[in-house]
Amino acid sequence: VGEMAAAAPAPALVTEARCAQRCREYLEGERILDVSHRVQKLPDGTVALPVLEGKFTKQHLQDLRGSMAPGTTCILAWIKKPIPSKASQVQSPAKKLCAELQHLVACFGGRWSEELEHDLPHSWQRHGDLVMLSKDCFKAALWEELGPELWETVASSLRARRLAKQERVSPDGVRTPIVSLLLGHDGWVEHMDNGIRYTFDVTRCMFSSGNITEKLRVASLQCPGEVLVDLYAGIGYFTLPFLVHAGVAFVHACEWNPHAVEALRRNLELNGVRDRCWIHPGDNRQLELRDVADRVNLGLIPSSKQGWPIACQVLRKDMGGILHIHQNVESFPAKALQLPCGLLEEQPLCNGQEDSGAQRNHRSPEIDDVMDSVQEIQFTGIKVEWHRWAEATGAQIRALLEKLHGEPWRTNILHIEPVKSYAPHVYHLVLDLECRPLQGCPLRYR
Repeated sequence: VGEMAAAAPAPALVTEARCAQRCREYLEGERILDVSHRVQKLPDGTVALPVLEGKFTKQHLQDLRGSMAPGTTCILAWIKKPIPSKASQVQSPAKKLCAELQHLVACFGGRWSEELEHDLPHSWQRHGDLVMLSKDCFKAALWEELGPELWETVASSLRARRLAKQERVSPDGVRTPIVSLLLGHDGWVEHMDNGIRYTFDVTRCMFSSGNITEKLRVASLQCPGEVLVDLYAGIGYFTLPFLVHAGVAFVHACEWNPHAVEALRRNLELNGVRDRCWIHPGDNRQLELRDVADRVNLGLIPSSKQGWPIACQVLRKDMGGILHIHQNVESFPAKALQLPCGLLEEQPLCNGQEDSGAQRNHRSPEIDDVMDSVQEIQFTGIKVEWHRWAEATGAQIRALLEKLHGEPWRTNILHIEPVKSYAPHVYHLVLDLECRPLQGCPLRYR
């Protein structure tokens, strides 16, 4: 320890070991502890706590001395050879990538620039050993000059074996991703989500992690003995939670993207539920199923409206059922809407129908308390536009059912679930809509 030193010295508060913890807490509270260097025990038994140069003042020193017994060591000194902390030596993947690419560019005789640094990816998706880069990176002309070594360096820095780059989603009606495979032989990956295994080809199929809240909600439902028709099954985003966790007896899964159909087949096998699902490939508007479903999932955005007629067609004619209708809905800042009390009045049940359990849309008892709390918050926070959309949707569905069956039906808004913000003032919502023939079983209210 000396007053100054030439070999990259660092300032430190030197005090006795018995006071070190108290001093450290003070320095942390004042945000002047230098966490890039280690606390060191000196040969004379005192302890050196590194402090931020230029931030530690005479007032700080006086405060510390005033809290100690007279004669206690408490001085500002300089450490000649400060030891870097472990935290300072841990390099983030982004920083490592930047450093490795700077070295690679230099090896090719190029010159590093701010333009190149801004052209690096700042976020990415990881699917096992494959990393998916965003479309807004590696656009500079220089990158092409580096050849395959560029992608090998990127993969090594990000601890991946395969690399792909998302370009955009094709407007082909099946949301086929346009993805470039930069490194590796194929794009098949496996993803674990809520205990369910999903495998898919990232160059051919979409996987939306933003729908996780809805997949968890679907998984929490209790649907024993029910038949579900999933009109937009994809790779099994909702088909699998219904089968694996919600316990539906059987699923009719409709999907017209052949690549998603292949992934769905694999996923049903992976999760041991292949015998409880029949896949209907092709356009679901040509579906010949009728009068089979206790539930219909319409998981298509921005709108699933084109599937409403077929959803009514497959719904049970005698008892009706529940539609889970996805939609992107515009909404603007407004006061929370309290639903009319009449919507929550309990109604008599049919003979043999379940009581409170049925009224809860077949929720499992262990999650009732949690879900009730969540739904109370969401229900009172429903925006006016959301409820207007739900009411209009219910009226349109009711009209479709009455036209199809030639008899009156009733619809009931069970729940409006906000899944995610899709764009400014646009929300991805799911409406749980109960549909019953008027002469059949009365509606259930929650």
